[in-house]
Amino acid sequence: MALDGGGRRDRNVAMTLNPATPDLARALRDHLPERAFREVAPAYLEEPRGRWAGHAGLVVAPETVEQVSAVLRACNAGRVGVLPYGGGTGLVGGQIMPDGPAPLLLSMERMTAIRAVYPEENVMVVEAGAILSDIHDAATAVDRLFPLSIAAKGSARIGGNLATNAGGVNVLRYGNARDLCLGLEVVLADGRIWSGLSRLRKDNTGYDMRHLMIGSEGTLGVITAASLKLVPRPAGEGTALMVVESPAAALSLLSMARDLMGEGVSAFELMHANGLHFLTETLPDIRQPFTEIPDWFVLIDVGLAHGLDPAAALETLFERALDAGLVSDGMIAQNETQRHQFWEVREQIPEANRRVGAVSSHDISLPLGLVADYITRADALVGSIGDFRINCFGHLGDGNLHYNVFPLQGQSSADHLNSRDHVKHVLHDLVHEMGGSVSAEHGIGRLKIDDLERYGDPVKLAMMRAIKATLDPEGILNPGAVLRRA
Repeated sequence: MALDGGGRRDRNVAMTLNPATPDLARALRDHLPERAFREVAPAYLEEPRGRWAGHAGLVVAPETVEQVSAVLRACNAGRVGVLPYGGGTGLVGGQIMPDGPAPLLLSMERMTAIRAVYPEENVMVVEAGAILSDIHDAATAVDRLFPLSIAAKGSARIGGNLATNAGGVNVLRYGNARDLCLGLEVVLADGRIWSGLSRLRKDNTGYDMRHLMIGSEGTLGVITAASLKLVPRPAGEGTALMVVESPAAALSLLSMARDLMGEGVSAFELMHANGLHFLTETLPDIRQPFTEIPDWFVLIDVGLAHGLDPAAALETLFERALDAGLVSDGMIAQNETQRHQFWEVREQIPEANRRVGAVSSHDISLPLGLVADYITRADALVGSIGDFRINCFGHLGDGNLHYNVFPLQGQSSADHLNSRDHVKHVLHDLVHEMGGSVSAEHGIGRLKIDDLERYGDPVKLAMMRAIKATLDPEGILNPGAVLRRA
């Protein structure tokens, strides 16, 4: 980056980063123990959908925030790119750097501590490398619930969940990751540590840096710890599958469920027949809930207070919906084993999709009232392009659809490479036209930079670039993610 006459960097000049070299590794050994250095193994350089292969010159796994600070300080001074790495479960390539000077990959795998739990306050303080399912277990141990839940909960790390503002199945009731975070500890690009691990619900002392960092995908700072909100465990929980006539009927059923049970509705998941067909093709050991696969069905999860019977509430809902012509069949889980079986169907659909191989995958959100219309119009648009299978499913309660396009049985996604961009643009153009978002819960990463530039508000993009330039003037943090490198 060049300097202008006043000694300031000219940000219109492309920034050149340097690769992570053995010299950097030797310098870092003054600050990190030998066990912090990792082999550059293939597992660090892959992503779930296989769209990219990454590279890295050095992999380090610090165990303290001070060690993270030392790493960033050295990389900033040497203008070496830093790739923050959590569980590697991201679906938009934010954890993969496929080109450019080989970066230092900063893994949070050794920062896994549950630092403190305050059951009376409904707060838990955890390090960024803590696995999401381990956080669930720690909350259960004090009779509390941490409600963020995604299919990859057994390997996803909370730092990555916060960096991407993960959504998941319980957003309807509890909100996204940002809604479940009270405070953060973050290391900035130059190594400074922001110690913001607040346990406060109210704190209006200026700009909220927590919300700036959440969803920034490691481009503004490295999250090293977080104060999380816990909630009391519902006294009674229930789960049901109900067959609906259409997505429009599912939306009416959702409204009826919330009228009946209010905020007791924790999750409301829409699924299509192709989701079950894909499970049959690729994961035949998964127990199927229906003898005859319906076109559309929903999974409803509820958690109610003492004195309220979830099974009775779900039965009442089914009876009212049947009378209204919204549902035609259904089943209510009779025990925890059956609840788990219902949820396993939903949680294994993404893996079945991966095994089938998508032509084009879309994580979109729409105003609730337009969801059904979008599905109808999108189906027609895809049909006009060619013969495909569509698996549309997702978190209907918060308007988030995973609208994914697949080859016909006997074909592969490789047979449709020439159609991929056309399918994506047609579907994303429709989302934009209808006032939706082309990235609901997965983030931008590297996959959706073009989409952000195509559909994003230019003033917002200018603000984002200004923030990036201020907090990371050397451009070392996750270079090429979210914002295109100059």
